[in-house]
Amino acid sequence: MTTEPTRLADLTATRLTAGYATGEFSPVEATRAVLEAAEAAQARTNAFTRIDADEALAEAKESEERWRRGEPAGPVDGVPVTVKDLILTRGVPTLRGSRTVGAEGPWEEDAPSVARLRESGAVFVGKTTTPEFGWKGVTDSPRHGVTGNPYDPARTAGGSSGGSAAAVALGAGPLSLGTDGGGSVRIPASFCGIFALKATYGQVPHYPASPFGTLAHVGPMTRDAADAALMMDVITGADWRDWSQLAPPRGSFRAELAGPVAGLRVAYSPSLGWDVPVAPDVAAAVRRAVERLAGLGAYVEEIDPGIEDPVEAFHTLWFSGAARVVQQLGEAQRALLDPGLREVCEQGARYSALDYLTAVDTRMALGRAMGRFHSAYDLLVTPTEPITAFEAGAEVPAGSGHTRWTGWTPFSYPFNLTQQPAATVPCGVDGDGLPIGVQLVGARHADALVLRAAHALYTAGAAAIPAPGEAATPA
Repeated sequence: MTTEPTRLADLTATRLTAGYATGEFSPVEATRAVLEAAEAAQARTNAFTRIDADEALAEAKESEERWRRGEPAGPVDGVPVTVKDLILTRGVPTLRGSRTVGAEGPWEEDAPSVARLRESGAVFVGKTTTPEFGWKGVTDSPRHGVTGNPYDPARTAGGSSGGSAAAVALGAGPLSLGTDGGGSVRIPASFCGIFALKATYGQVPHYPASPFGTLAHVGPMTRDAADAALMMDVITGADWRDWSQLAPPRGSFRAELAGPVAGLRVAYSPSLGWDVPVAPDVAAAVRRAVERLAGLGAYVEEIDPGIEDPVEAFHTLWFSGAARVVQQLGEAQRALLDPGLREVCEQGARYSALDYLTAVDTRMALGRAMGRFHSAYDLLVTPTEPITAFEAGAEVPAGSGHTRWTGWTPFSYPFNLTQQPAATVPCGVDGDGLPIGVQLVGARHADALVLRAAHALYTAGAAAIPAPGEAATPA
C-alpha cells in the first residue's frame, strides 16, 4: 500500500475527479496548487515555455460550476493538463523550440488530442519544453534553453517530451500530452520516474501530420497507468483531420485495467539480443519488475525477439523527416537552428527516394517479425533505457562514444518503426537516486493489455519510487 500524497498538486487525475464529485476539494483549489507547483518546476528544471495562470483559473472556475451542478463535461473535467510545445493549442503559440517560428499566429486550432481534452473540461496550465522540432532524445533548444531532471537538474530530463515529464514529476499537472517519434514520451518518463504510453499508431488522432510521418505518435504522460487509461478514454476520440486514425475504441481503457495478468505470456529480453551495455542497477531493477509479473501469475520466459537493430533504417526515415521540416528555411534561418539538427538535416537531404523505400522495406520486415513473435508472447519486456539520466545539455553521455542520441536509446525506436504500443513504468532508482524504467511492449492494437500489465505493477507496489527531493541530488 502506498500513502496518499499530502500535497493537492501531487494527486492523480483519478483522485482529483473523485474529490470533485464529493466536494472534498474543487478544481480551483487543485489548479491553484498545480500553478504553484508549476512555478517551482519552472525554477528548478525549466520545464515550461509558458504558464497560463489566468486562463487556467478561469477554466477551473467554469469547471467548478459544472461540478457544483453535478454536470461535469467529461472524465477529466477540472483536471490540470500540460501540453508539449509541438502540439497545437488554440490561442497559444506553438513555437517548437525554434527561433525560426514566429509567435504572432494566429493560433486558431486545437490538435485533436487537445480538442478532446478541452471538450472534456480539462484545465490547460501551459506548454512544456521540447528540443527544436522534437528532433532528439534530450530536451534543450535554441529558443528555450536546457530542461533539467526533477531528481537532479544538472542531469537531462530526456526528450523530446522532457518538459512534460518534468512537469508531471513535480506536481505541475497530473496529465500531459507528449509526442513520441523514436521514444520521446518513454525516454523522459523513464528518466523522470513517471508513466508514459506510446499507443498503437493511429489510436490517438494526430494533426497536423508530422513531417516524420508514421513514426510520430501522440501519447499520455501521467503519474500512473490508471491516469493514462483515463486520458486515453478521452484523446482517442475521432477526428476527421487525421486520415490515418484507427476506429475509436469500442470499450473503455479504464474498464479493462482490472483484467487479469495471470496467464499472460511474457517474453523478457534484457538487451533485445544486441550488444547493449545495460547499467547493472538498471538490469537488476528491470529483472525485479519481471519477477513481480511472474509473481502475479504471468508465464515469463527469458528470450530475445530475434530481430536486428534497425537503427540505419530509422535514421533514413527520421533524418529525412528532419530535412523536410527545414526545407523551406533560408540560409539565415538555418543558421539559427540547433547545430546537431542542421547536421542531421544535411544528412537527411542526401538520401534518395530509393534509400527511403529501402528503409521502408526494413521497417515492414521488422513489423512482420514482431507480429510473428507476438503470436507466441503477449508482452515483450525490456529496459526502457540501458542507462539513467546523464549530463543536461548534451545529446549523448560524455565518453559514451555515441555520435547521435539513437546510440544510447536502442530499446525505444524499433517500436516506432513497428507501430506497436509501448509503455514505460518506473521500477526503481540507481545508486545516485535517479529513476529507472521498465518497458512493456504489446502487439499492435493491444494497448489495453499493455495498460493492464502496467497497472498491475503499480497496484503491486513495483512502481513505487522516491519522489523528487526525497532521493534527489541538490540543485
